[in-house]
Amino acid sequence: MAKRVAVIGTGSSGLTSIKCCLDEGLEPVCFESSDDIGGLWRFKEKPEADRCSIYRSVIVNTSKEMMCYSDFPVPDHYPNFMHNSMIMQYLKLYAEHFHLLKHIRFQTTVRSVRQRPNFSDSGQWEVVTVDRDGREETHVFDGVLVCAGHYTQPIKPLSDFPGIDTFSGTIIHSWEYKEPDPYLGKRVVVVGIGNSGGDIAVELSRACEKTFLSTRKGAWVIGRMAGKGLPQDMTMVRRVRDLIYSLLPRALLNWIGERSLNQRHDHKLYGLQPAHRILDQRTIINDDLPGRILVGELVMKPNVQKFQGSTVVFDDGTVEEKIDAVILCTGYDYRFPFLPTSLNSGFDGDMKLYRRVFPPSLEHPTLAIMGLLLTKGPIMPAVELQARWATRVIAGLNHLPPAEKMDKIIEKDIQANLKSYPCPKLAALQVNYIPYLDTIAKEVGVCPNIAWLLLRDPAVGLRVFFGPCTPYQFRLSGPGHWRGARQAILTQWDRVAKPMKTRPIPEPSSFSLFFWLGLSGGAAMIFALMAMQKKTPLFLNIS
Repeated sequence: MAKRVAVIGTGSSGLTSIKCCLDEGLEPVCFESSDDIGGLWRFKEKPEADRCSIYRSVIVNTSKEMMCYSDFPVPDHYPNFMHNSMIMQYLKLYAEHFHLLKHIRFQTTVRSVRQRPNFSDSGQWEVVTVDRDGREETHVFDGVLVCAGHYTQPIKPLSDFPGIDTFSGTIIHSWEYKEPDPYLGKRVVVVGIGNSGGDIAVELSRACEKTFLSTRKGAWVIGRMAGKGLPQDMTMVRRVRDLIYSLLPRALLNWIGERSLNQRHDHKLYGLQPAHRILDQRTIINDDLPGRILVGELVMKPNVQKFQGSTVVFDDGTVEEKIDAVILCTGYDYRFPFLPTSLNSGFDGDMKLYRRVFPPSLEHPTLAIMGLLLTKGPIMPAVELQARWATRVIAGLNHLPPAEKMDKIIEKDIQANLKSYPCPKLAALQVNYIPYLDTIAKEVGVCPNIAWLLLRDPAVGLRVFFGPCTPYQFRLSGPGHWRGARQAILTQWDRVAKPMKTRPIPEPSSFSLFFWLGLSGGAAMIFALMAMQKKTPLFLNIS
């Protein structure tokens, strides 16, 4: 009899978790509190408590080839960087293709997840749910995959701003922001320069009388586009680059990276330059921020010191009056109130997780947390690998090391990140993208063997090592092998080009090219001979 697994949530993490359960012969039952799939990527006009919320204009910061599921490429005609509505379309295509919807119970909220009294023997969980009619039901599962997301609890640090109670304008978190229309013609301060803060400030700068972007630390800003207009992540997230970076001094790499960005726009001149070096923390991705600063529609400011009615005073002593609204882009906390409180045993209530997946305190590894990590790369391929690993562990095909060893690895990972992220809770979430993918892939048995590939299939091996680290690499062999993986790697750049080939441009004919080259060469030879004949008249008359 197949083991039953509860999957909580139907965002990008929940959908791939359902599929991975099916791949390993498990029986998934997915609970979704809303009436549709999509999670974070599902836009709604009004935010709903304890759920993710995005603004109407959100476009993903990672390109389609880098962020897709490893055995289901994004349709080639989709743009390289997708609007949230197109990501929803892609998720629906994925769910339909792999017949996932029949395993989902919509409008069903998980109230509690608790170990059964015989957990030490069975490893089973008791899951209590409530449907839309208020009916409560208790289920028994052999495993639980938590895919509830971690952008649900907005942080509003109002106590950090003296005089905030005297401010008569509107104060919201980016979680509540939907579109710029309510701010037309107003003066707005955006607090925080993460990806959301940059996006919202740029969008408002086209509608507001004046937009101010306040930041304590600044940020390094890159765009989605690299040289020749190619996706930035496809040129940067590569195995060969990681190898080179591991061999060169970090100070040199920081200097090269910062110099390159400052050639595009001087971060100091634009008021963006942070205190940290470029490799120490994640950059923010924004195509338009420097341009809005250049035309004066967006003004960079230091941290807010205090409020005096509608006047905002900044740390450098400058003052901006008649401020109508403040938008706090100050990040998120996460919590899973339905889980046992004993699992929150890390720093500041952080959930200690081995490889950011398994709580080491459990006697049986039958509960896993999906997607609770931060990295300089797309999240979806990382979560898919997590789900492939977790389902194999629940199925009994893979095993974890002893709890003591897992604790030591967790502590080591946190200590490695503390220099860049002094907050232990934030440090615990950070992972290095390609090394993390490879670590989980080795657990599953699907990490690409570069040397073997170069010998057996050099066309693929060269692309895997020197090209972008696309998810298809983890379907070339091993459990979950996909026969289309090789072709997907060979054609990945074709799918990048496809949506941009919307205007026929004639190629110069080879005849025309060779004709003009020959004509130019012949003319050059004639002129050279004429010049030489003038200097040595007898040169051509030797007999």
